Amino acid sequence: MSSRFKMSDLGLLCFYLGIEVQQGHDGIKLLQSAYARKILERAGMGSCNPCHTPMEHRLKLSKASTTAPVDATKYRGLVGCLRYLVHTRPNISFAIGYVSRFMEQPIVEHLNAVKRILRYIAGTLDYGCHYKHGG
Repeated sequence: MSSRFKMSDLGLLCFYLGIEVQQGHDGIKLLQSAYARKILERAGMGSCNPCHTPMEHRLKLSKASTTAPVDATKYRGLVGCLRYLVHTRPNISFAIGYVSRFMEQPIVEHLNAVKRILRYIAGTLDYGCHYKHGG
């Protein structure tokens, strides 16, 4: 292609659409550590205590509740950011899908579930997808 078109070689890919690409001898690793930190800062949880799971065991959320509503725009923004993070973090896809059901009228319990996911992300910033060579 370089004989027909003017192009330059920029070397190995290291960053693409917010996804960090680490290429090594054993394979390729895709991360979004910097993006995850930005989400935590946006939520005001940059120095929160991490937790070991993205959701409480047998968590049951409902649309009908008596608790106070929360800012729907903020809730939707956080869940939207987390949905983009799922590209390299399939381990949180169920939890994100679950809290996505309540974007119309979020309440305090829904926001607490999102904060639990954020606390899990704070403890697992360096998680990502690793694709091994040849196998």
